[in-house]
Formats: sequence, structure tokens, C-alpha cells
Amino acid sequence: MPQWHGDLHKRKISGGKKRAHRGKRAFEMGSEPTQTLVGETKTVGVRMRGGCVKPRILSCNFANVVDPSTGKSQKTEIKRVVKNPSNIDYQRRGVITKGAIIETSLGQAKVTSRPGQNGAVSAVLIEKQQT
Repeated sequence: MPQWHGDLHKRKISGGKKRAHRGKRAFEMGSEPTQTLVGETKTVGVRMRGGCVKPRILSCNFANVVDPSTGKSQKTEIKRVVKNPSNIDYQRRGVITKGAIIETSLGQAKVTSRPGQNGAVSAVLIEKQQT
């Protein structure tokens, strides 16, 4: 089901309610969020406004991980989702979103890209704290 992203639900600056002066429009239509899972890479192209095609990752098993100490990036395999602060349910199901902590073969990394929006999983290695 498409989502409606119009602004009639907001209030006026004075605090009063906005009166609907027209119905919904196609350009106010949104979509359900893409919930990227760990698995064999599957992408789908979704047509956006203006004829652009946005690549969405439905599932992937590789990430571009940057090591901040050396500045080098490397394509590495994703093992699992360790933590997802955006939603506890995403954490249980293993959904990859921006800010999620993933376990890779290089170590734990924080996702910096939006897989459901730009078609890639980019991450930065998390430095292990010494005690």
C-alpha cells in the first residue's frame, strides 16, 4: 500500500487545523520501506518521480567496509546483524538500515549508507576499546 506524504496533517503556525482544500495527489505518494536482509544479493529498481530509477536492495551478503585507521576500504562478507538502534524488531529479524551494527569478517562495522535508498551497503569498522 502506498503511503501518503502530504502536509495536510500538520497544523498552521497559529495552531489551528488545516482545512483540506483538495484531495490527495500522486506526487504526494510514498512507498513502504525496503527492509534489507542478509542473504544472496537481490536488487530491484523502483521508478521515482521524474523517471529516475532508484535501486533498492532486498537482500545482500557483502558490504564495503572502511578501516578508519588505514583509510582503506574492502569488500567483505556480512555474517549477521548485531544491533539495530532504529527498531528493536529490525534487530530481531536482522534488517540492515543506516546505523545498524553488522558483523563482518573484518570485525564489527556500523552501516553508513541507506541500503533501501541507494543500492549499496557501506560501513565503517568500529574500533575495539582497550581496557
